[in-house]
Amino acid sequence: MKKRIIVAAVISVLAVCAARADDARALYEKQCAKCHGMDGKGQTKMGAKLGAKDYSDPKVQDELKDDAAFKAIKEGLKKDDKTLMKPAEGIADDQIKGLVAFMRAFKK
Repeated sequence: MKKRIIVAAVISVLAVCAARADDARALYEKQCAKCHGMDGKGQTKMGAKLGAKDYSDPKVQDELKDDAAFKAIKEGLKKDDKTLMKPAEGIADDQIKGLVAFMRAFKK
């Protein structure tokens, strides 16, 4: 009986994690892909214009810290008074963390 409860708990946790990953992917597609691309390389028309980084590059991934990525998504990103990325509106902190985790999966 105890084994079944543990197995059921593990399955529940995995299902929640999978659902969150799907949510992060859908949110990324809606909010981020037009600049960063579905592959995270930033090789879109808008990404090239704004200088989006290639998040499939391990060096880029290693240089970017999760808290900095979280802050950029939440507060937006500006350079020399030019808005490079608008702040996330209507996106909860947990969803932003999911986006950061999703972005980390681009690393080769």
